[in-house]
Amino acid sequence: MTNEDERIQQALGQDDHAFLASLDSDRGLFEQIGDSWKGPLGMWAKFSFAFSVGIGLALAYSFYRVMTAPGGDALMGWGFTCLALLIMQGFVKEWMLARMNMLTVLSEVKRLQVQVALLSEQER
Repeated sequence: MTNEDERIQQALGQDDHAFLASLDSDRGLFEQIGDSWKGPLGMWAKFSFAFSVGIGLALAYSFYRVMTAPGGDALMGWGFTCLALLIMQGFVKEWMLARMNMLTVLSEVKRLQVQVALLSEQER
């Protein structure tokens, strides 16, 4: 066994095994969203979720105002507002999905660490 394998095995503890046991292989979208609300950036994830709901409501209202605007400057103003809110919604959703993807990759890395540790135990 190499020095690197020993360091990996020492770094893995009960927390890592418990973390892997808590993960299912078939996690759905809502479970992944719930998982992103935990951890050090959990409050930011909750804030961005609430912020995206607020943007969605404002987007629906501004779209309604575009459809009922008499024309002219009001139509242009609400149209640009609708476009700006749509872009903001896209950026917030991108951050949320990137965080969910990062957590998925992290769980796979942890799974690989445990597999390497178990294989090194079998070689002894």
